[in-house]
Amino acid sequence: MRLSEVTHPNQLHGLTISQLEVIAREIRQKHLETIAATGGHLGPGLGVVELTLALYQTLDLDRDKVVWDVGHQAYPHKLITGRYKNFHTLRQKDGIAGYLNRRESEFDHFGAGHASTSISAALGMAIARDLQGDNYKTVAIIGDGSLTGGMALEAINHAGHLPKTNLLVVLNDNEMSISPNVGAIPKYLNKMRLSPPMKFITNNLEGQIRNIPFVGEQISPEIERIKDNLKIVTMVQNKVGAVFEELGFTYIGPVDGHNLRELIDTFKMAHTLTGPVMVHVSTTKGKGYSYAEADRVGYHAQNSFDLATGKAKPSTSSKPKPPSYSKVFADTLIKLAEHDKRIVAITAAMSTGTGLDKFQAALPNQFIDVGIAEQHAITVAAGMACEGMRPVAAIYSTFLQRGFDQIIHDVCIQNLPVFFCLDRAGIVGADGPTHQGMYDIAYLRCIPNIVLMAPKDEAEMQNMIVTGLTHNGASAMRYPRGNGVGAPLQDEDIEPLPIGKAEVLREGKDVLLLAYGSMVYPSLQVAELLNEHGVSATVVNARFAKPLDTELILPLAQKIGKVVTLEEGCLMGGFGSAVLEALNDANVLAPVYRIGVPDILVEHASPEQSFNALGLSSGQICDRILQQFAFNKQAAMSN
Repeated sequence: MRLSEVTHPNQLHGLTISQLEVIAREIRQKHLETIAATGGHLGPGLGVVELTLALYQTLDLDRDKVVWDVGHQAYPHKLITGRYKNFHTLRQKDGIAGYLNRRESEFDHFGAGHASTSISAALGMAIARDLQGDNYKTVAIIGDGSLTGGMALEAINHAGHLPKTNLLVVLNDNEMSISPNVGAIPKYLNKMRLSPPMKFITNNLEGQIRNIPFVGEQISPEIERIKDNLKIVTMVQNKVGAVFEELGFTYIGPVDGHNLRELIDTFKMAHTLTGPVMVHVSTTKGKGYSYAEADRVGYHAQNSFDLATGKAKPSTSSKPKPPSYSKVFADTLIKLAEHDKRIVAITAAMSTGTGLDKFQAALPNQFIDVGIAEQHAITVAAGMACEGMRPVAAIYSTFLQRGFDQIIHDVCIQNLPVFFCLDRAGIVGADGPTHQGMYDIAYLRCIPNIVLMAPKDEAEMQNMIVTGLTHNGASAMRYPRGNGVGAPLQDEDIEPLPIGKAEVLREGKDVLLLAYGSMVYPSLQVAELLNEHGVSATVVNARFAKPLDTELILPLAQKIGKVVTLEEGCLMGGFGSAVLEALNDANVLAPVYRIGVPDILVEHASPEQSFNALGLSSGQICDRILQQFAFNKQAAMSN
């Protein structure tokens, strides 16, 4: 059987090891060819090919449930669950999603894009199964990086308290999340990977068998099977897994994650056990592609690249791009931290994505990586702020959602000077709805004792970094994914901005455009387009969503009489809502037209496609404003 013939995972039943090995090679080839063309997560999926095939051969996927943590390692799963023919559309608009999606396939039993959720979800399914009197198998597959998340440990604690609830947890241990793992748990797992008892018994067994007369170097398949089974028995008894045993799990491992026979035999044994079981599988991230194996951080995810060389495809544009917001953030923070030892940068396993890997290299003593633990990152920052430090928590907008209570309870109620830097705010593209930074304006704006700001460009970002670090309270700065606009950067004497003060960038009499953050430059473009239609626009860079510059905004709104708000975020509770509330509270009766992301999920697509689909291109915004206020009709009547 070939991979192209597999449309249902149950077709793996009964296949020989050699047949599975052929499919494994084809999965890796298809995986590599697709990511090289479309971009996507490369290393994670390559590391779980054998694990996926072995596990699915021992399950009935018409009944059994499998929950993948995060989901970026589930490309092999997608290739054997009916999506092979469309896999070339991966992460493209209307194509195959980059993460698990219950709407996409009956085999995506639980959607995910954030880490550490799988054990909780699978345990919930197992409890539901038992309450309903059913008997299907429930499996959670979680990486060692995700195991550092508190939610995963909470789920393990709960599952261990249910000795009659059958649940299989497969720990995919590749010593990595996106970056190398940090903390005591990964160190403990590493000791388990290198546990000498299993290696000693199996190696000693093989040596003694080879010394038997007439056997020598010829070890039959039957003897190999005995050897593998003895390894499994040894793994069950391996006391290095005592911690998980004490928590109520039957521990098996570590298992070679690229040995199909060993994996299949182990999973078959695990399915016969009662209660919660953990199978510890040791894998290599990027397995089968030398460049990915050698650089497990760089090849976690890739844009399109040359498969033969592993290098990114050259840009078709000869014009150099401005630096990314992440780079400007890191470079500016390094300069400031070099002169102020109170500044400490904190990341939750995203040092590369946030640009803080450069900060770590320059100032390792002022850098903290807490692992996949956003809640902990925020409260650690709060504790440091209590003692006079100036912590900077650089966390993606979508991941900061995971620490909402800590922002309120540990930072804002105590009015502590923690500076939140929200990378990837707004539309992020191919990662889809789990990663779109849509909600931070709304979920932060309702909290007392916090300042919210967003720069119009990379130069203003530098001013806002200084603003956040000098403010004696909580503050948050949101900024988009990708490159800046090319604004000249400041080298020395960067000044803080006066908190709550906006700036007028263009004056006009017909309509007031109030823009926040990444929508400021598009608003200037919209003003130019409106001018071509005889409409004169005032453009204001709001800078702050909280506090709003009501001293500037209210008189302008009353004078001009027509207001448009523009933001790259959800409309419900967002920047436009803040303006509406301010006008209402001041009894300023001016019509307000809010432009942003409506109450929908933004699916995976390129950012440009998403902007167009949402009507957020400059041309579309111009047309919407002309229609909303009937400017074209007014012009026709005046003529």
